[in-house]
Amino acid sequence: MNQWAIVWSARELFLQGFISTLELFVITAVAGIIIGTTVLYLTELQSKVLNNIIHYFVSLMRAVPFLILAYLLYYGLPEIGISMDAWTAGLVSLIIYHSAYFYEILRSQRRIFSTGYIEAATAQGFSRYKTFTRIITPNIFSGALPLMGNQLIICLKDTAFLCIITVQEITAAANSVQATYFIPFNAFIVAIGLYWGVSVLLELLIKRLNTYGAKRGITHA
Repeated sequence: MNQWAIVWSARELFLQGFISTLELFVITAVAGIIIGTTVLYLTELQSKVLNNIIHYFVSLMRAVPFLILAYLLYYGLPEIGISMDAWTAGLVSLIIYHSAYFYEILRSQRRIFSTGYIEAATAQGFSRYKTFTRIITPNIFSGALPLMGNQLIICLKDTAFLCIITVQEITAAANSVQATYFIPFNAFIVAIGLYWGVSVLLELLIKRLNTYGAKRGITHA
């Protein structure tokens, strides 16, 4: 049988892996951005203790390889009585890891955000929460879009590591096909194509959001 015909016969396996990858990626992206934004708001409270906790957590996530975190959650936690299936452990590790990076991206934009806008909002009687949601957030998200897009692509690629803890995603599907039929080139070319396709769509989405923000007058200040 032709090697590409073999790959086509295994399309259901690739489709299941692709869907699993998309689920992991989308949930991680949404949850990570929400958590990162929430943590950024907590820093607005200017609590020294809370800010120190956030700082050390982010520093830890930046220092720890993602795969080690996934190993810890899946293989390590059962030793202290906390067990998760592979998919859940992979998802939780992705969310924890990437929410720290989303926060760091947003924090960097917050540091260079003009205080004049905040002072004007305060003079108008805006609360801290209202100032954050209506003034700060739209502007820093606009400025952070290119970096956020890069982080989203990194998040997508990190899902591939989860095949090592037996999560059945794209890389696991390709590895299963190549191990069964001994056609690694074809199997992994398909995997590369799927990752690349999603990455291209992400890049187009970020460009559209940039254009939309410019038309609405939302620009980084």
